Amino acid sequence: MKPITKLAETLDTLTRMGDVTLFEPAGDQPLAERRAPRYQSRSIEECITNVSTPKGPKPVLKAMVTTACERNCNYCPFRAGRSKTQRVTFTPDAIAAATVEMTRKRQVEGLFLSSGIIKGGVTTQDKILDAGEILRKKHRYRGYIHLKIMPGAEYDQLLRAMQIADRVSINLEGPTQERLEALAPKKQFNDELLRMLLWADRIRRENPNLRLASTVTQFVVGAVGDTDLELLSLSDHLYRSARLSRVYYSAFSPVIQTPFESLSHTEAIRERRLYQASFLLRDYAWNVEDLPFVGAGNLNTHIDPKTAWAQANLRDAPVDVMRAERDQLLRIPGVGPQTADKILKARRERRLTDLKQLRDLGMNAVDKAAPFILLDGTRPPVQMPLF
Repeated sequence: MKPITKLAETLDTLTRMGDVTLFEPAGDQPLAERRAPRYQSRSIEECITNVSTPKGPKPVLKAMVTTACERNCNYCPFRAGRSKTQRVTFTPDAIAAATVEMTRKRQVEGLFLSSGIIKGGVTTQDKILDAGEILRKKHRYRGYIHLKIMPGAEYDQLLRAMQIADRVSINLEGPTQERLEALAPKKQFNDELLRMLLWADRIRRENPNLRLASTVTQFVVGAVGDTDLELLSLSDHLYRSARLSRVYYSAFSPVIQTPFESLSHTEAIRERRLYQASFLLRDYAWNVEDLPFVGAGNLNTHIDPKTAWAQANLRDAPVDVMRAERDQLLRIPGVGPQTADKILKARRERRLTDLKQLRDLGMNAVDKAAPFILLDGTRPPVQMPLF
């Protein structure tokens, strides 16, 4: 396969590829990135995703060095031997030039770059790094860059990627070696993937004065019997031990002409509940043991995990808003870190005695919180559902 080198050919080929990384999130609001593909629209817009990044919302070009792959992941549209996949390879210079041109035209403000694996993870990683380095050094590109780390990449490659990019992805895919083997038979959970997440944290600890990329990972949810307890237990461990910025959960969607084409898709609501629980672990100081798992180690999809916990624990022991510590306030449905801080500040100045005062603090879900709190020592009135 001859790599594409010319700018015009690169842009034209991108329009024919569409969103090749549709199920690989690039930003901080992955559910919002999903959209129904426009069938053969042949528009460059199909390659652009509006993502929420640490630097604010940005339109980002999502591209791959190559759509060819020597791995045989059972769920992946780019797996080896799948004839329905259009195989295309770009040179690092071509990717960099396309990103610069689209930035110049104000079509994008950044790049998310992934790849299939050809000639091993190390060789493929070099091409991804070359594209990023050409952007930063040759073109002096200051836009947002998110780079995928290939299975089996070397320590020095990871360090280089973290110096070039704003964010790097090291995708575990499954929460255990057993689950990963069922998803991707040629990948090694500990040696190729988990070790690199720990390396990334080591790199940050050993280079405190360098500007280094944040680290994220992704799981494929629901294809091989994985449970929410497995996924969230590992997520919690990685938040604490590897200081991950984000864990992505991608609900499994079957792809024709793959071994998993006849499996059922995973409901989007399960993905949503995983994100809600993951944020409780990352941002609200919850432990996995706090999460309200039901049968078989999964979350209840009919109610968000925070409200489910509150119904079981706070109905008969409501939180006194005037007395509670910050971590107790964060257990109340509708109260996030910013609202908790506003409550702590406000109550130093005055007593909080009614729901209107909470609304005035900017709390949007007051009615959701009302059944689980005390104001001035008494339960506030609760709006009963009409139907």
